[in-house]
Amino acid sequence: LAHVAFPMAAPVTLPATSFLNQEQAIQVDVDLMSVEGGFSIDQLMELAGLSLASAITKEYPSTTHPKVLIISGPGNNGGDGLVAARHLHHFGYSVRVVYPKMETIVEKNELYKRLTVQLAQLGVPIASEWARPETGSVDVVVDAIFGFSFKGWRGGGKDTPFDDIVDFLSLEEGGEASLTVPVVSVDIPSGWDVEKGPPAGKALRPDMLVSLTAPKQCALSFKGRFHYLGGRFVPPSISKKNSLELPAYPGAEQCVRLASL
Repeated sequence: LAHVAFPMAAPVTLPATSFLNQEQAIQVDVDLMSVEGGFSIDQLMELAGLSLASAITKEYPSTTHPKVLIISGPGNNGGDGLVAARHLHHFGYSVRVVYPKMETIVEKNELYKRLTVQLAQLGVPIASEWARPETGSVDVVVDAIFGFSFKGWRGGGKDTPFDDIVDFLSLEEGGEASLTVPVVSVDIPSGWDVEKGPPAGKALRPDMLVSLTAPKQCALSFKGRFHYLGGRFVPPSISKKNSLELPAYPGAEQCVRLASL
């Protein structure tokens, strides 16, 4: 059967007041996992990873971008990447994951351990060692390294190899990237300040940003081509409590494209 192309919905404009600072972002997560919200971290991570994978399919279909490299960091942002890897595999992509310090992380965290087991069951390769990808070996790179808890580089080798990875993915504004394939960042481009945006000079400048729950203030500095939001799970009471104006999600969509402000 021939695939029928449906017209893509026009990007939705959100008010700047719905772009969260760090304190607000933390509060929304607290509210979602409160008695009132009723969510567990497992559920939120699953929904976030599904919406991330869904957004990738919108702009980088498996027919043109079949090879996806997901780089997962040590926290929840990395967990979102692990969930997305599983869904993208089921969506027909050839996925591989780089998960630095994996053994140490999964030893301490049962949830991350189970996510890696799920990928292993599907035959999705997971490497704990970082190596710069060879030309032609990937079509899309997913930056799932750091989220809104990032407080800046600590130096002294404490952030190895994540600092080298982010440096490899970064470029000067208007400059040439080491990588010629699109980068998709999860919630916040790694190395950015959650409120102020990218650092001066060399910074990660993704082609796509997938904001989760609600966009963060740094997204106002995003200049890539595609900004999506995944957060269909936020109940009205928590939206109202946090003064969020979130878009409607059409049909069975897990993500919605946002317009630039």
